[in-house]
Amino acid sequence: MTRTWLVTGSSRGFGRALCEAILDAGDNLLATARDPEQLAGLGDGRPGRLATARLDVTCEEDAAAAVAAAIETFGTLDVLVNNAGYGDVGSVEDTPLASFRRQIATNLFGTIIMTKAVIPHMRARGSGHIVQFSSVGGRLGAPGRAPYSAAKWGVEGFSEVLAQEMKLIGVRVTIIEPGGFRTDFAGASTTLETGRAEYDAVVGNAARMQAAYHGRQPGDPRRGAQAILQVVASDEPPLRLPLGSDAIGAIERSDKARLEELERWRALSLSTDFPRE
Repeated sequence: MTRTWLVTGSSRGFGRALCEAILDAGDNLLATARDPEQLAGLGDGRPGRLATARLDVTCEEDAAAAVAAAIETFGTLDVLVNNAGYGDVGSVEDTPLASFRRQIATNLFGTIIMTKAVIPHMRARGSGHIVQFSSVGGRLGAPGRAPYSAAKWGVEGFSEVLAQEMKLIGVRVTIIEPGGFRTDFAGASTTLETGRAEYDAVVGNAARMQAAYHGRQPGDPRRGAQAILQVVASDEPPLRLPLGSDAIGAIERSDKARLEELERWRALSLSTDFPRE
């Protein structure tokens, strides 16, 4: 079955790898970027049908136009992938509020805007799949990335609610939670600020680790893209799909620590109920 996809943030990194995999599979694709010229060469020699569009995910008019373009070009839209996003490194104290707003606008509100733009079409068809890129940082607080984690935790909560509503109209929702992948995310796409000495053990260390990690991440974007294609083709796709050994390890450790803390404070938590009669 040939599917029609709309992918945000298609120009590089995971988004680019996913777009290549979609076209290699022979599917239809509306690839989007703030600068469509960066999409040059994407469809060369690939069997799938490609269209491109300019898209700033924080702009409602752009979102509506992109969805309309996919439907007009290919007749329908089966899969939306909210991939566009970025995250800088810095302390809460030293990160300007403007930076908080920009990161949350792109990572969270961009996802909400695109999702709302596509729902009416999918509701009318009674089918579709919305794929939300979160992160391992959407499950646990990523040191030095308060705006990014705040946004991705928001994506997780939004998408969990969305999934329950969309199930009623035949639309699926999957949250993708990548660990470290060899993309530009840890390179030029990110501003790294080691910050003041008081926070060096957390923020400075995160900045240094990310710089050292670049090019050594365990995740292969091409394999990650194939995993997403497999999930979309599944009859029973998961709500959440961590990608990569580092993501699985971090989530397992975090979940274990949360359960242990829950048990340690259980008596105090339960003590806040009205006494049973």
